[in-house]
Amino acid sequence: MSSTVIYTHPVCLEHDTGEYHPECADRIRAINHILDHEEFMYLPRETAPAATLEQILRAHPQSHYDRVMAAVPDEGCVELDGDTMLSPKSGEAALRSVGAACAAVDEVATGRARNVFVVTRPPGHHAERERAMGFCFFSNAAIAALHARDAHGFKRVAVVDFDVHHGNGTQQVLWDEPGTFYASSHQADAFPYTGLPEETGAPGGAVVVNVPLPAGTGSEAFRAAYTDVILPGLRDFAPDFLIISAGFDAHAADPMAHLRLQVGDFSWLTRQLVDVARAQCGRRIVSLLEGGYDTRALAASVAAHIRGLMEG
Repeated sequence: MSSTVIYTHPVCLEHDTGEYHPECADRIRAINHILDHEEFMYLPRETAPAATLEQILRAHPQSHYDRVMAAVPDEGCVELDGDTMLSPKSGEAALRSVGAACAAVDEVATGRARNVFVVTRPPGHHAERERAMGFCFFSNAAIAALHARDAHGFKRVAVVDFDVHHGNGTQQVLWDEPGTFYASSHQADAFPYTGLPEETGAPGGAVVVNVPLPAGTGSEAFRAAYTDVILPGLRDFAPDFLIISAGFDAHAADPMAHLRLQVGDFSWLTRQLVDVARAQCGRRIVSLLEGGYDTRALAASVAAHIRGLMEG
C-alpha cells in the first residue's frame, strides 16, 4: 500500500479563466514545482480519469450537466457569472476534477493507498445542485462523498472544509443525504454569505457544523474552532471515510479574504484530521484542492498539508 498518492491531470493547466483571474493555472504550476522537490518526488502520481455521468448525477440533475457542457466555447472565454469562466478545455478539466475525486475514493476504499491528495482545478465546493458559481462547476467533494457511500458502501462519510469561504455547494448537495457530515470553518460575512451556525442539516440528512470566524482571525481562534467545535463533532459522527476540502486561502498572505493563518496552522489541522482518520476510519482520507490564490503561500501550505498526509 502507498501511504499518499497524488492525482492530477495536465488539462487542468488548460482551463483558461482569462487575464488577471485569481483562479488560474499558476496555482497548479506552483504546486507542481513543490511536488518536484526530493521529499515528494517519489510519491505515486496518477492521471485523473474523466468523471462518468453517473458520478455527476449523484449531486446534480442532468439539466445542470447539460447547461455547463453546452456553455463550453470553441474559442476564447465566456462567463457563466462574473467569477466563473469557461474556455475550450474547461469542460474536460471540470470532468477530470470530478473524476480525480472519485478515482481517489476508489484508490483509498480498495486499500491501494492510505490517502490521496487531488491537485486539480476547477475547484468545486461552491457549485450547487443547479448552479455553477464561485469558480466551480461541479460539487467535487460532495460527489466524492456520495461516491464513497453509494459505490463503496461506507455508512458515515464526512467532509471537512477549511477553505476561507464557506462551501455552500457541498453543504446544499449533502443537506438531505443520510450518512453524511459537513463541517466548515470560514470567514464570516464573506462570499458566498452562507454558513451560519444555525445551518445544521436536515432531519435524517447530513450533520452540518459551521464555524464562521471574524475577519482578522489568527491561529489561536482558528485552532480553538476545531478543538472546541469541529473535531468533537467529527468524532461524535464517527466517520468511516473522510473527505477534506483543502482550501489554503485563509493564509494571511492570500488576497481573497482576511483571515490570518500561517503555514503551521494547515500543518496542525492536517495532523488533527489524520489523527481522527487513524482512530475512526481506517486512515482513509481523500483531500481535494479548493482555494488558495497567493501562489507562494499556496505552495508552502500544500507542502505542509502533504507532509501531514504522509504521516497518516
